[in-house]
Amino acid sequence: MTARSRSLTDQDLYLFNEGSHFRLADVLGAHLTEGGCRFAVWAPNAEQVSVIAGFNDWDPRSDPLQPCGSSGIWQGFVPGTDRGAVYKYHLVSREAGYQVDKADPLAVFAEVPPKTGSVVWDLDYEWGDGDWMQTRAERNSAPAPLSIYEVHLGSWMRVPEDGYRSLSYREMAPKLADHVTGLGFTHVEFLPVMEHPFFGSWGYQTTGYFAPSARYGTPQDFMFLVDYLHQRGVGVILDWVPSHFPTDEHGPGYFDGTHLYEHADPRRGFHPDWNSYIFNDCRHEVRSFLISSGLFWLDRYHADGLRVDAVA
Repeated sequence: MTARSRSLTDQDLYLFNEGSHFRLADVLGAHLTEGGCRFAVWAPNAEQVSVIAGFNDWDPRSDPLQPCGSSGIWQGFVPGTDRGAVYKYHLVSREAGYQVDKADPLAVFAEVPPKTGSVVWDLDYEWGDGDWMQTRAERNSAPAPLSIYEVHLGSWMRVPEDGYRSLSYREMAPKLADHVTGLGFTHVEFLPVMEHPFFGSWGYQTTGYFAPSARYGTPQDFMFLVDYLHQRGVGVILDWVPSHFPTDEHGPGYFDGTHLYEHADPRRGFHPDWNSYIFNDCRHEVRSFLISSGLFWLDRYHADGLRVDAVA
């Protein structure tokens, strides 16, 4: 079992519905366990939810999930599921028989866009930044020096001899560390690394709130980048967008045939300038989701801070 993942308890369900569960990545999403994978997803207005994937020929009849009481969460165990399996959830709504295939909002890894599937993965990694983590509070305190270098991972440096592709997370680590330390910066700030369907958004229209973009490597590859920067004495700040998200069908919008994550009233739930949905942070479960996302990057990826985008 991946470290920190565990089965849902009654306390988890209570805290989630109350809006005070801030470790949802430990219990929702896809978690490899002995003999297979445990799946759990929030879809309170669905009448059927199933896992669809290559291992079951994308057949929604093969691996149905079961509701967890009245919590709105559906869960189940699929034996024989391996690391790297691509999957989605097939949902049948109580609303007019609406059916849709959705990426997992709690997925920790995804296919490289424009593909939209979620990927079963783990977050196992041996960190080497213990010295940094022990002194992080002091390094990030108000009196400490702070000089931030802003970086878009996809365009900061290209490889001209290989079709001008972007650098991978691991390729970027030594080059970026050399550059920012040579210029005297104390921190880098990454434009959103969270998975996003449209490269041109620079990450500011996120669909994967727990998944670093697969464009540049695996979750462990991004961990390596943060780890390397810390070992070179450079802090890492992540841009994070908890205000709105794109309307792509595989994303959180209209998730179970209702406006689950976004406000139902378009005057509050739709941003016409950005063509995006606005999170309904008045809803308890949405608050749990968003706070869990923010803390996840600080905890599991050792980020030193978050820059919250689009607050207004």
